[in-house]
Amino acid sequence: MKKSIFAVCDLEESYACNLTEYMNERKNAPFEVQAFTNLESLAAYAGEHHIELLLISTEAMCEEVRKLDVERIIILSDGEKMGDINPEPYVYKYQSSDGLLAEVMNFYAEASPALQMVSAVASKTILLGVYSPLGRVGKTSFSLTLGEILGKKQKVLYLNLENYSGFETIFSQTYHSDLSDLIYFARQKEGNMVFKLNAMIKTFHNLDYIPPAFSPGDLREIHCEEWLEFIRGIAVFGGYEVVILDMGDQIEEWFQILRECKSIYMPILEDPISTGKLLQFEKILRALEFQDIKEKIKKLRLPCWNEPEKGADRMEWLLRGELGYFVRKLVAEEQRKNVLLLGEDGDE
Repeated sequence: MKKSIFAVCDLEESYACNLTEYMNERKNAPFEVQAFTNLESLAAYAGEHHIELLLISTEAMCEEVRKLDVERIIILSDGEKMGDINPEPYVYKYQSSDGLLAEVMNFYAEASPALQMVSAVASKTILLGVYSPLGRVGKTSFSLTLGEILGKKQKVLYLNLENYSGFETIFSQTYHSDLSDLIYFARQKEGNMVFKLNAMIKTFHNLDYIPPAFSPGDLREIHCEEWLEFIRGIAVFGGYEVVILDMGDQIEEWFQILRECKSIYMPILEDPISTGKLLQFEKILRALEFQDIKEKIKKLRLPCWNEPEKGADRMEWLLRGELGYFVRKLVAEEQRKNVLLLGEDGDE
């Protein structure tokens, strides 16, 4: 698919080039960004190419720009009140590149025609489930480590579908929108999902993720078929080859979602109480005629690992420690069995 052309025009050369470089570095972004530092070069380019979106500084903006072959214009504001100067929407230019791009993508997603959600996962996309009926077994740390390691060779998306992820505290992040907002946007079908997805995606090293839902109630309101359509849609729109589902129990008909996974990794413990819970889980599978799920489950006894020191990069700590070694070994074994059709992962 041919990418849309976005343009950045700012008389400050370093700003235009740095922002363009950042935007072009995004994996599988549905746009190509060109930088311009004067109106003459912008006009010459627009004379030969249709520009879908133009980010332009207040100093460079003029009436001549509105006559160019540009679909939409967003002003890069220094902080002045733009409503008194230009009718176009604006963003504050001196913020984090992440924040600026999110604002731009949100605007473009809502202003652009909707793309139809797809009915099936692309053939190359692998859904991997991580679930356990037990608590405190390292399920989320395992999921993130698995995603990071697979992400060295493939484009991987991590989705946390638990009641409480705790990500804002664990990773010292503040999220202004989350998974439930993206699902709501998809429900409306009134905007372009590709760009909304790009507005919300966050990254841990090699792994993309969507901030988990803040409220557990938001997840309970979503039915199985809607979940599956949503997961299939973002897999295709984002160009993801692997989607990791870090599952909880709160999703209605969650067995159906597990059934769609190629493999299900289940961290376990071996004490009597844990064993009893696992046996009950297996009885429920038989009673509900979900025996095919049991065949996909790979029970894992995860190693113990130390918690990172305060201020340390948690993901880097996990990757370099006992859990990282365990997951790399698991991935290599899965590849040999053709369970994960991915390139071999080399040790760092």
